[in-house]
Amino acid sequence: MSRPTLPPRFPATPEQINAQVSAFYARVREDEVLGPIFNKHVQDWPAHEEKIAAFWRNAILFERCYDGNPQRVHIERPDVKPEFFAHWLDLFEEVATLTLPPETATPWVALARRIGVGMKAGVQSARQPKDAPPILR
Repeated sequence: MSRPTLPPRFPATPEQINAQVSAFYARVREDEVLGPIFNKHVQDWPAHEEKIAAFWRNAILFERCYDGNPQRVHIERPDVKPEFFAHWLDLFEEVATLTLPPETATPWVALARRIGVGMKAGVQSARQPKDAPPILR
C-alpha cells in the first residue's frame, strides 16, 4: 500500500529550496562566527548542501529523501555551541528574505526557528553534567 501524497507544508519548490540552501551556505562560509566551524567540518560543500536541501525537501515537501540525524551531528561537534543557534537562525532569515518570496520565506523561517529551538535544547542537554538540573529556557 502506498502512502498518500501530502501537499507541501507551504508554497515552495525544490528549486527554491536549492537556491536558499546554496545562498545560505555561501554566507555561512564567509561568516566570522559560523564560517570557521563549518569550514572545519565540511569537506565537500556540494555534498553537504545536497544533504541539507534533502532535509528541507523532506520537512517542507514531504519527499522522504533525507537520511540523517542532525541532532546527533551537532551534539558530536564540541565547537557547536548552543549560543550559535540564534546567529545561525538570524542569518538564515536574512538570506531567506532576500532569496524567496514572502509566502515561502515567512513560514520557512518559522519552521527553521522551531527546529532550531529543539536543536539548541538538545545540544545544551547533551553538554550539561548528568546531575545538573535541566535548562528550561
